[in-house]
Amino acid sequence: MPKLQGLLFGLATLLLVVVSTFFFTKDWLPPLKSDRGAIDHAIWVTLVVTGAVFIATNLLLAWFSWRYTDRPGAQAAYWHDNTRLEWTWTLVTAVIMFGFLFNALGLWAQISGAPPADAFVVEVTGQQFAWNVRYPGKDGVFGRTDPQLVDPSAFNFIGLDKSDPNGADDVILPQNQMYLPEGRPVRVRIRSLDVIHSFFVPNFRVKQDAMPGMTIETSFTPKGAGDYEIACAEHCGLGHYRMRGLVHVVAVTDLDRAIAAAVE
Repeated sequence: MPKLQGLLFGLATLLLVVVSTFFFTKDWLPPLKSDRGAIDHAIWVTLVVTGAVFIATNLLLAWFSWRYTDRPGAQAAYWHDNTRLEWTWTLVTAVIMFGFLFNALGLWAQISGAPPADAFVVEVTGQQFAWNVRYPGKDGVFGRTDPQLVDPSAFNFIGLDKSDPNGADDVILPQNQMYLPEGRPVRVRIRSLDVIHSFFVPNFRVKQDAMPGMTIETSFTPKGAGDYEIACAEHCGLGHYRMRGLVHVVAVTDLDRAIAAAVE
């Protein structure tokens, strides 16, 4: 009977792992709509390796439970250590972890690298509890902003200095709306007016903190026209749950027209 219990434990462990893996990996990531496929690849490699180790460990535990079940007349054996075995599992674990580390460093270098010189530039400023999107206009230069000039009643949410010539042609969209060109590299300047926010677009695999007093850039290439949610991934206050927006990815030829229609 005890050996049967050990066998059943092993089978139940295997079944649980298979079922949970199926439901965990089935549509658990939103469809990828950018050029950051390397992130998905790294996630899958990590899941496969750690999942295999988890399954092997639990099956080994089940086998020990079955193989060394107590029985009449059995005597327990004892040994102090096995240096070779301990070195083996330590080195194997270290090799796996260093593999993850070097892959992650290479992936980070790829993601944080400089975008192409002709990348489309857009600025996103987070505030409690909305996203403000600005384009530099035809001159390609953003106008000066000053927190002292913030005036919600005049819809000047980012404190744009309207006396600055560089800001005369800046285009500011209604809050929580962004338009990006499909298939063209994008450079996003991320800022915050108040507390720490986090610009998070799951479909693009983009997540970058917005820090007060800093401008942090991230770049990617949208792929696939459509509407995608912007979320704040950093708890920023009581209204954090409603700090969401939409990215509208449109054809390059339709971008100017779409932005103009949005600000009318």
